Amino acid sequence: MTTPLSTPRPPTTRDPRRWAGLAVLSASLLVVVMDMTILNVALPSLAADLRPTSVELLWIVDAYALVLAGLLVPASALADRFGRRRALVTGFTLFALASLGALVASTPAHVIGVRVLLGVGGALIMPSTLSMIRALFSDPRERATALGVWGAMAALGGALGPVVGGALLEHFSWHAAFLVNVPVMAVAIVAALVLLPESRSARPPRIDLAGVVLSIAGMAGLVFAIKHLAKHGLDLQGGVAAVVATAALVLFVRRCLRSPEPMLEVRLFRGRAFSAGVLTALTTSIAMSALLLLGAQWLQLVEGFSPLDAGLALLPLAIGGLIGSPFAPAVAARIGARTVLAGGLAVAGVGFLVLGLAPGELHYPTLAVALLLVGVGMASLAVASAVIMAGAPTDKAGSAAAIEESSYEIGAVLGIAVLGSMASAVYRYGLGDGASYGLDPASSDAARESLAGALEVADGPGAALLAADASAAFTDALAWTGLAGGVLLLLAAYVVHRLTPRDLDLADAAH
Repeated sequence: MTTPLSTPRPPTTRDPRRWAGLAVLSASLLVVVMDMTILNVALPSLAADLRPTSVELLWIVDAYALVLAGLLVPASALADRFGRRRALVTGFTLFALASLGALVASTPAHVIGVRVLLGVGGALIMPSTLSMIRALFSDPRERATALGVWGAMAALGGALGPVVGGALLEHFSWHAAFLVNVPVMAVAIVAALVLLPESRSARPPRIDLAGVVLSIAGMAGLVFAIKHLAKHGLDLQGGVAAVVATAALVLFVRRCLRSPEPMLEVRLFRGRAFSAGVLTALTTSIAMSALLLLGAQWLQLVEGFSPLDAGLALLPLAIGGLIGSPFAPAVAARIGARTVLAGGLAVAGVGFLVLGLAPGELHYPTLAVALLLVGVGMASLAVASAVIMAGAPTDKAGSAAAIEESSYEIGAVLGIAVLGSMASAVYRYGLGDGASYGLDPASSDAARESLAGALEVADGPGAALLAADASAAFTDALAWTGLAGGVLLLLAAYVVHRLTPRDLDLADAAH
């Protein structure tokens, strides 16, 4: 239907910069997501150079996630109030400066500081990209397409991290894993200032200092508690962290519900479609993080791939995402958003089940098929993002973005903690008692802790048998993780199908 000339249209609808702006937002997201996985490849080189203690190494790995999770809500509120482009450019600047800081990092404490600054920058960047897309594209169908591109970049970034990291480490030191961010962020700063219009909430949230403290304590405490309990089991430190995090989050939600202009609009969860989109994001993040972690280890330690070859071997995941994500919104317009949301989760679930149910011994072609199916299934994330962002009015775009990004962060932690812990239990059960391989107690503990530990301590007459049994036990763990992840995704598909309204149309969701 033709729009009458007298009917005003939102200025962002016909802003000629919107697609160029999307390119800036997508490129910045690509780098930030790559940075989450590139460190996994660089860790062995970093550890060999700086010799961190086990506690320091843990903080090098966890500092980024803890800071990012803790600051997502206040960062999105600040962006809504003071300007989303301003927050984005500040995040780009911090990300570049922190990455440059790696040049002078000569101790583990320095690297932890770099990771903290990267987390602050990431917290400003990630929700701002989503809320900027919501502001740039007021037409729901264009916005759905834009979010499809955004989702494809997220999938590509996760898979490219190990590839880029492996390629850099073949020629340079671990510092290169950080420095690769600098030129991209420099270009992004200039492009953002030129191409992106400033955007603020018409009804900016109130910056509640008590709420800031509660949200940081709650989110960072939750991430810490999950990680700690998964690694050490239920102990005093993990239990206290869980109680503090739960109490802080409950108090934060109560403050938000009582405030007319809350920092986080938790009332968005009243929308069934919004809740379905968040559940989709959470579940896929759980499955994806576990698959990338275990798959990369299996390729290198069992199949003998180099870090670069392992990264390339994971690319079917990105290829599947690139095939499905840009077209998912158009498919949803034809067959319904509910079908694409639930169907994507189901396809990803089948991909996981391939790992556990494939006949015979597991080899790379089976993993490649599983990765491709999971990548195609993850295309539902593009529709999930469209549903989440469309379910929030423009002035609440920051809240919607913070909720979606929080679901990704918590999902990634849960995936490694829950599915990773299950895989570790299967591995330890399959390996049995290290004493049967002639190992002393310390070496036996190292072998049962991880496959890398088993291969490192394998020595003497039982070395070949230990290496073979440990590899077989880890392969079994990957297969069982495939079964568990498949069941989880299929259950999520059922719940999402029930939650999502049958007649949900992305073109009408924002009205």
